[in-house]
Formats: sequence, structure tokens, C-alpha cells
Amino acid sequence: MPPLPVRLYAVAANLIAPLAYRRVAAKLSAHGTDPARFSERMGHASASRPDGPLIWFHAASVGESLSVLRLIEHMGETHANWHFLLTSGTATSAEIVGKRLPPRCTHQFAPLDARRAMRRFLDHWRPAAAIFVESELWPQMLQMTRAAGIPLALLNARISDRSARNWKRFPQTSRYLMGQFNIIHTQDARTTDHLHDLGQSHAFTGQNLKSVSGPLPFDVAEFERLKTRIGDRPIWVASSTHGGEDEVMLEAQKILLRTHPDLLLILVPRHPDRATAIAGLIKNTKLITSQRSKGEEIDKNTQVYQADTLGETGLWYALSPITCLCGSFVPVGGHNPYEPAYAGSVVLHGALYANFAKTYADFDAAGGAQQVADAAELAKVVDQLLTDPAELEAMRVKSRAFAAAQEDMLEAIATRLTDALNLPATASDTSGAA
Repeated sequence: MPPLPVRLYAVAANLIAPLAYRRVAAKLSAHGTDPARFSERMGHASASRPDGPLIWFHAASVGESLSVLRLIEHMGETHANWHFLLTSGTATSAEIVGKRLPPRCTHQFAPLDARRAMRRFLDHWRPAAAIFVESELWPQMLQMTRAAGIPLALLNARISDRSARNWKRFPQTSRYLMGQFNIIHTQDARTTDHLHDLGQSHAFTGQNLKSVSGPLPFDVAEFERLKTRIGDRPIWVASSTHGGEDEVMLEAQKILLRTHPDLLLILVPRHPDRATAIAGLIKNTKLITSQRSKGEEIDKNTQVYQADTLGETGLWYALSPITCLCGSFVPVGGHNPYEPAYAGSVVLHGALYANFAKTYADFDAAGGAQQVADAAELAKVVDQLLTDPAELEAMRVKSRAFAAAQEDMLEAIATRLTDALNLPATASDTSGAA
């Protein structure tokens, strides 16, 4: 029997499901999502189930969803009869992931963690296995999936010290929820230790799944067009900025313009809805700016290009040999450095990267990335790289090599999942078929 907190949660979640649906539907509507898809949150499928084995991947939002696409693609290439379902909860993830789905993969919004919604969902899709990504753990979703005889895996798990302390306050609940999984793959040894302390001996440390996510796609025609407009001007990117970081990037650009007067900064906010506030900051610096969301072009006078659109980060990484990856100058925990690395961009970053601690340590040691403390040090390092093309190219080579070295991990992850979940291996298998 589930522990009392889980049972109480289930009662509450089932009671408030109608209210929760209205709230999530309003969010989807505000984003411009097709209303026909709203009911997916209540377990009503908007797509038919394909025949044959179907593997269900569930991720929270954009980053987690993108991180599993290469794995899904690889598993599909090695098992031609498998189909895949990827669920997520946000409109942004649906929009971005929908453009990158591998063959035989369908995206749906995840059902709410309510009994009726989950029953409809499971009755329709009948997955052969369920693979949850990172920390998206909904009690009824896990419990009902397991009760249906569907094996579960937790992939790329990460538990901070603070979260571990909270888990340990409710040991029975923690053991119950984590015990639903046949296998738990963690992205660092610290998380594995926390899980072992909770009695989860089936947890093991593997490679961070984001390391094998591959290069971000981009529009080649737009790349060539912008490359022509920029010409031979030096360029650097400040990517995934959060509040409090834009000022650091702009200050560094002002310093750099003293020695590189034609330097272009492409400023990419993590959340485009901050565009107006960022435009105000740039205006106060007296820097000359253009804003992509308004259709403004880069011209010879543009000093800061505000790239405030969704789904184009791969374009900016492809254009620039230097990326300052933010979310690391304020306590956000850092962002995925493999994305610029796959593009061959040198990665500069701040000191606050707890979510990628081992990755950044290894990347810095490999020579493709470097930590900087503030605007002055950032400007100094960018200046050194722009002044010494040979050093810049050497770091770019090391950055690409660091990303490429992770590729071999993909097959290892896929094999371990296949074995642990007892997935069908041949085209003659029809597990989960109608």
C-alpha cells in the first residue's frame, strides 16, 4: 500500500483535476496552442496508436525533451519495429520538439496526474515501457503505470544536496516513489550516493544525457544570409541570459568595443518574454541595437543584436566562435554546454553551475571552456581570443572534441535501458500492440 502522504496527495490531485485542467488550458491558449490539443492534458489522445512496441518517454519541458531526441533516434535506428511517444507539459516544448521529432515518434501533452486522465492515457497508448527524464516524478503517474505492468526507468536523474535532505525527511514516501523504477540512471555520482542512501541500490551513475543531444539544428539559408550581413566583423554570443546577467554581458561589450570597435554581440535571453526589459537595459548603455523579434536587421552600426526568438539558438552558436553561456553568473545552476561545443564554439562561463558541476570541470580541463568571474575578466578573455586567432582555433578544436567524445555513450545507455526494461528486440515482437 502507498504511504499515507501519497494516498492523501492522490485524493487531492483527483479532486482538483478539473481546476488544474482549466489552468493549464489557459496557459496553452495564451501560447497559441491548437485548442484541439488541450484535452491531451486530460488523457484524450489526439493521435492514433501505431501497431507494435511503443516506448513512452516523459520529460518536463524543453531541455529535458530535447535531451532524449538523439536517444530516441538511435533506438529507432537499431529497432525498426519500435515506435515512440514523447510527452511533455509545456507549450514551448511542444512547439520546439515538434519540429525535431525522429521517425516513428509522436508528441503529446502529458496527462495531468489524476486517475481518470492517466487511465485514458494508458488505455489508449499501452506502452511497452515508460522512461522518465530527470526529476519529473508524478506519484499517480508512476503508480498507475507500474500497476499496469509497464516497466519504468528514470533517466538522467539529478538530486541536489538540498533536495536529498528533503527526500530524507519522508523516507517511506521517497523509497516508495523511487522504488517504482526498474532502473535509475543518474548524471553524477553525488546523486547516485543520495539514492543509495534512500535504499535505491538499482541507481547507477552514467553519462549526462545532454552530452549526446547533438548539435542544435538551424536554418542553413538564414545562416548564410546573416553571415553575409555580418561580413568579417568579429562576433561573440551571450546565450541563455537571466535577469542580472544581461548587465554583465553589456558591460563586457562596452569594454571590448574600446579595442574592437566593430565587434558584434548577439544577446540571446533564456526567456524571450524579457525582451522589453532587456531592450531598456541596452538603451541605457547607449549601445546601438537591433531586435530580431521586431524584424530589425543587423547592419554595420549594430553593436548588440537582441536575438529574442525561440528555437534559433543553434543558429547563433553556428555563427559565433565564442559563446558566453549564462545561467552561471546568477544562482540558476548553469545550462547545457554541449550545445555550443557541438557547434565548435568556445564556451566561457561563470562560477555558478551546480547543475553541470562535473561537466564544466571536465570541459575546462579539456581546454575548450574557461571560467570567468565578471564583466572585466570576460572582456579580457574575449579580447585575448579575438587578438590571437590561433589560440581561438585551438580552443574551438578542443570544444568540438569534447562534445564528440561523448557520442559513444549513446549505445551504452540504450543497451542498458533495453536490458533493464526487457524491451522487445525483434520485428516479430508485438508487445503492446492492439
